[in-house]
Amino acid sequence: MSILLGNLISMNDLDTGLLRTFVTLALTKSFTQTAQKIGRSQSATSMQMAKLEELIDTKLFKRDKRNVVLTPDGEKMLGHAKQILALSDSFIGRCREPDVGGEIRFGSPEDFATFYLPDILAKFAQSHPRVTLRVNCNLTLELLKGFDKNKYDLIVIKQEPGQLHPGALPLWRERLVWVGSSSEERMLSFADIAAKKSPLPLILSPRPCVYRSRVTQALDKQGIRWKEVYTSPSIAGEVAAVKAGLGYAALPREMVSAELTPLEHEFGWPKLQDAEICLLARDQGQPAIAALSNYIQEHISFNQKN
Repeated sequence: MSILLGNLISMNDLDTGLLRTFVTLALTKSFTQTAQKIGRSQSATSMQMAKLEELIDTKLFKRDKRNVVLTPDGEKMLGHAKQILALSDSFIGRCREPDVGGEIRFGSPEDFATFYLPDILAKFAQSHPRVTLRVNCNLTLELLKGFDKNKYDLIVIKQEPGQLHPGALPLWRERLVWVGSSSEERMLSFADIAAKKSPLPLILSPRPCVYRSRVTQALDKQGIRWKEVYTSPSIAGEVAAVKAGLGYAALPREMVSAELTPLEHEFGWPKLQDAEICLLARDQGQPAIAALSNYIQEHISFNQKN
């Protein structure tokens, strides 16, 4: 690693674009998903990573037909890359909007807040030290109710694609997958499970919920019987129930930990439709609100799966 740091220090021009692609690939572990997020072709993304590895003379990834995994040096590089990008973003943000100040009442679903927000809000706070954030986590329905009652200036919500709340700005499509526990009795094909006489046990979010509707619609379409065995408004609660082997759930692919088993492809489970993650701002004419809205839009693709 000393060689890696020596190479980094000796270079006069390390393109932050390469680092952003590297961080995104490290988090997605997929050239296809990374290419979609950065707006490049898969081959161009691969060429970027080859260029970065050549520049620092270090192997950053191990690749096979299905997986992209960081090498030990890649793991160390990831921390340095994030620091470099954070400093760059902070500097640019202060240069662009040095006088932005005020308070923003921000609302977000719990999973978005715990999975994506920490880095985004931390970097925003560094770039905009005169902006005060008031953050609240809740279900999308409650966030919309609060927004309509003027309790929030800016919220992130989950929506049905094509049925967006008026004024909602799409951020990205969230790919959902089935998950089960990692124990062997759960690693059955969907055909085997569907053939059982008992209804499929489901772990669901309370109504109304895009994830919930995706699951029930997929099963109803195939005439598969199901029963709700566990309900939780929290992703953490759902994950705990799945790990305990109580049933099956749908989660964003980015949030499937090594403790869970993704079931969609390998085990023949029915495809789940995507969810639309959107941003809803009360008045982007206010500089502070516009600054956070723009910051989230610009940085979300590099913070997903972080």
